[in-house]
Amino acid sequence: MTPISPGRSRTATLAGAVCVLLVTGMALTGCSEEEDPNKGTNGVGRLSAAEIQNRTRTAAKSVDTVRLHGNVVTSGRTYTLDMRLKPEGGIGSVTAGGQTFRLLKVDDQLFLKADAKFWGQADGGAGEDGAKGEDGASDAAAAGKLAEKYVKVPEGDPSYKKFIGFADKDVLLNSLLTLHGTLATDGHHEQGDVRTIRITGDEGSGGTLDVSLEGKPYPLRLLRAGKAGTLTFSAWGADFALEQPAKDETLDYEGQLPTS
Repeated sequence: MTPISPGRSRTATLAGAVCVLLVTGMALTGCSEEEDPNKGTNGVGRLSAAEIQNRTRTAAKSVDTVRLHGNVVTSGRTYTLDMRLKPEGGIGSVTAGGQTFRLLKVDDQLFLKADAKFWGQADGGAGEDGAKGEDGASDAAAAGKLAEKYVKVPEGDPSYKKFIGFADKDVLLNSLLTLHGTLATDGHHEQGDVRTIRITGDEGSGGTLDVSLEGKPYPLRLLRAGKAGTLTFSAWGADFALEQPAKDETLDYEGQLPTS
């Protein structure tokens, strides 16, 4: 029989105590390797931040539809968006300055729909010649004419240029899904019940993006660079109806729209 030194015996006992700890009748194993956070995922968590960003863009382009909601700060103004987008256009709501309006884009045609209060607070709402009566009656008449109609926005109107991008899937995603500065990964997280890998630009000052580790690597949540808003993405690939409004719901406004 080979004698066992007291030192070896104590070492073996200690190892056994570390590997299997009995607590109230339950065994907890302590010698297994730390669980791989990417186990059972789509594998993008093992890639570099630049590769993850590229995979995310590819995934976003691979499906036609998405829902985007949150807020965007541009030119010092905050817009709250809730849009459903597809290649042919988009539909949803935009809130700015405490006023909410519907936004609809079908191909190259853009429509706004809002109440009389929205149009009544616009400057220059008196009509095509911009004239206002002393009592503001012309303003009220113009607002009443536009209220609750899908107002077709002329392509040369400043409002067209301002809002068309909010309803254009490719334009919007191409501009949003780009982090600025040096890219890096920032650990594993969750959005809702979905596991994500987070990537950042310049340690977050250039933006932060959470990418799904389940299924396709879709973007799920974006913090824009410079604190310019937070957006979430959902309903990837879920189709929705998109068509021009009925004629009796549409007003083709001639001339420039009132400027809000």
